[in-house]
Amino acid sequence: PGAQPSEPAMPGMEMGKQKPGAQPSEPAMPGMEMGKQKPPSPEGEMQGMEGMQHMGHVELVKPDLPRLGRRQEAASSGLVRLEDLERMALEKNPTIAQANAELHSAKAQQLQFGLYPNPKVGYAGDEIRGGSFGGGEQGFFVSQAVVTAGKLGLNRKIFGQDVRISEIEMKEQRLRVINGVDISYYRVLSAQEMLDARKDLARISAETVTTENQLRNVGQADESEVLQAEVDQQMQEMEVMTLENTLRQEWKALAAVVGNPGLEMGTVAGQLDKELPDLDEQHAIEVLLRDSPSVAIAEASVDRAQAVLTRARREPIPDLEVRAGLSRSGELLEPTRRPVGLIGFVEVGMQIPIFNHNQGNIGVARSEIERAQAEKNRVNLVLRERAAKVVDMYGTSQIMVNQYRTQLLPRAQKAYELLVQKYGLMTASYPQVLKTKRTLYQLQAGYIAALEHLWVNAITLKGLLLTDGLEPPAKAGEADLHMREINIPVTPDGTSMSKQP
Repeated sequence: PGAQPSEPAMPGMEMGKQKPGAQPSEPAMPGMEMGKQKPPSPEGEMQGMEGMQHMGHVELVKPDLPRLGRRQEAASSGLVRLEDLERMALEKNPTIAQANAELHSAKAQQLQFGLYPNPKVGYAGDEIRGGSFGGGEQGFFVSQAVVTAGKLGLNRKIFGQDVRISEIEMKEQRLRVINGVDISYYRVLSAQEMLDARKDLARISAETVTTENQLRNVGQADESEVLQAEVDQQMQEMEVMTLENTLRQEWKALAAVVGNPGLEMGTVAGQLDKELPDLDEQHAIEVLLRDSPSVAIAEASVDRAQAVLTRARREPIPDLEVRAGLSRSGELLEPTRRPVGLIGFVEVGMQIPIFNHNQGNIGVARSEIERAQAEKNRVNLVLRERAAKVVDMYGTSQIMVNQYRTQLLPRAQKAYELLVQKYGLMTASYPQVLKTKRTLYQLQAGYIAALEHLWVNAITLKGLLLTDGLEPPAKAGEADLHMREINIPVTPDGTSMSKQP
């Protein structure tokens, strides 16, 4: 009689075994303040708690920590690997075939415009009826244009630059396809991990609802707290459904870049948080300005324009027209009255460049050289400008990943483990445990998003800003073809990756 009733145990809590005569410790309920004593350091507190548990005073309670790669461990079928996707893309992506066709086309043009003109063969007749003398001539001729001043060789040089550009386009297209596959792969891998993280948060929310209902039953929570927990649970379930849809769409995008839209959805293999890219920003820009296909194409375009100018200057040098043939004359010779018979003839002629010195085309060629040189400078500046945006996004992603790895997640995990230990010792309430667990898993979701952005931006920088694996290759000689392949990566919702969560 007169004894204080013990507080009800929280959901999932097991009461420790007390020694006889010891004062029972009460579990901290929501809204109750702990004692005013100065808490010991986290390391000392954890060691003391673990010592008590291992001595048998309190049953050990283990924390449930988040981790990556669980979907791959539970996959029922074989895992889809990045190298297999890249190999499939090089075989099936139609832009590879397009680039190969453009290369063959450029080589065919180089051959065609370097060929010698065909000769002409024809019939020639003069005074065919013979008139009153019974004469007339009939025969054949052969004519041939003789190209001078090495014009055909210059034609081959001009179109040889087109072949060079097409070869660069071919290499560029392969790189763009590989980068597109890699980016899509990491987005699928990230969507897999994010879906698991959101499912974990949904389970925590469901457990919170159960806990709040039990607290309401013992008078420690009211209906508003239960309703708020239910709203949060429904929001987390909505996030799960949204991410399931996102994963399906990311897989479809991956299948499209690979060139196999019927590719059955599976589980990709990989470790999102292992062997993270670590790029030196200045070195990455130097490599971009040195190795970018845009720079190589711009340089080849300058060489092509110079070859066109040389060819235009040779154009006024006239080609020779040679014509020769045989005819039979029926005119009768005196006094024998015998026909003249076979007569041969040769003609050699050329145009005299008096009025047309090809001045207009020479002026056009000079302007094209100026434009090509200016384009080379423009390409350099555009690469710097657009690389700056990607470098900014990469640097931001790297900062976020490092903060999550070294600061946020370790502290959140230790806080969660400490509260689990306190809960096992009945000095912390279960809602407190759920709250810290929720914080930890929310940080895990943010970490996954930061990892995705880090990988995508690193691939973009290392891949020379070539990211769209389905953009068609340009034809040699097309205007503004140099910058067509530069694409700033965006998130699936279409926003720039500089606006990261």
